[in-house]
Parts: sequence; structure tokens; C-alpha cells
Amino acid sequence: MKEEPLRFERIPAEESIAFARHHAIKMAERRSVRAFSTDPVAESVVLDCIRAAVTAPSGANGQPWHFVVVSDPKTKSEIRKAAEAEERAFYEHRATQAWLDALSDLGTDANKPFLEKAPYLIAIFQERVKSDHQGGTAKHYYPLESVGIATGILIGALHQAGLACLTHTPSPMKFLQKILGRPSRERPFLLLVTGYPADDAKVPCIERKALSEVLSRV
Repeated sequence: MKEEPLRFERIPAEESIAFARHHAIKMAERRSVRAFSTDPVAESVVLDCIRAAVTAPSGANGQPWHFVVVSDPKTKSEIRKAAEAEERAFYEHRATQAWLDALSDLGTDANKPFLEKAPYLIAIFQERVKSDHQGGTAKHYYPLESVGIATGILIGALHQAGLACLTHTPSPMKFLQKILGRPSRERPFLLLVTGYPADDAKVPCIERKALSEVLSRV
């Protein structure tokens, strides 16, 4: 195994404490947004956030992800049409009453105008297998966990860059594979909607669990 020196800069404890607190406060402001502005966003911002996301750790360094940045209005319209068809089936037939009850306080329904209005959609795909050096395929290890970590980093980066986002998961999402021309070895993982929030955007009143409810120290 080839190795190289670790590039790591240790910062003073006071700076570390201040950064961690600022980051926690900033991330506490993050909300899922469903009303987006059509104001343009520099593509370089989105690409740099993805550049941060792909630094995520992955099983056996397989890096089992692929990101498709969608800004073309026609493609966004196709995605919205296909997603809303799946959402209508979900709300009308597939979802249990318990699931619908859980969603009721969030005010969601089958209409997804944000898929066209937001300047960018980021389709995230999980590679099920990878190409090996002999032209065949090899297994990915922990692909779901790896792509999930990368997606979390991306959401945090977009928020820190001043953008709002929404995780959208119509089920099933095979239409993304077809519309975006992705190979069969990839599986749609999540559709991330991003841009500036609309001036009149509103979000549901929610409570997050207190740190004491989700943290144990031993």
C-alpha cells in the first residue's frame, strides 16, 4: 500500500471551540424549503459544494456516488412531471394512513412546483457495482452508508454557502435514471433541490429533539 504524509493543520483550542459553536448555531438555522426563488445561483457554488461532498469517507474507498446537476428547464419539467405521477400514486394508493397522518403536519402533497422553480436539482446516484481493472465489475462495500454521508456533507455545504435545499425522494425514482441517462449499475438515491428561498417562503413549525435526548456520554 502506498502512503503519503497526512496534511493536517491543528488550530488553537480557542479557535476550535469558537468554530464548533458557530457551526452548530449556523446549522441549527437549516430548514427544508419547498418555496424557492427563481433568482440565479452561480454554478460554481453548487460545484464547489459537491467538491466538498466527494471528500466523504466510503467503504474500501469505493466512492460509490455520482451527482448530476440539472439546470435545464426542459429537463426539470420532465423530472417534475414524472415525480408528480409517482407522488400522486403514493398519496392516493401506496401510503398507509399512518404515513399520511405523519405527513399531515408538514402540509405536503403531490404537487411539486419547486422542481421547476428552483435553479438547480442535484440528482444523487448510488453505484451498486464498480468497474474493475479487468473490464468486469466489483462489489462496493457499504454503498448506502457512503452515499448518505456524502449527501449529508453536501447539505451542510449548501447551507453554509447561503443556499436553501430540500431532500426529495419520490418512490420509486427509476424515472431519474431514464431522464438523465444513467447506467443500470446506478440506483437513484435522492433528489436534492437547491437555490435561494422565495421571499415569502414559510416552513412548518417543528421542534428538534434536545441534545440530551440524542446524546449519551460514557
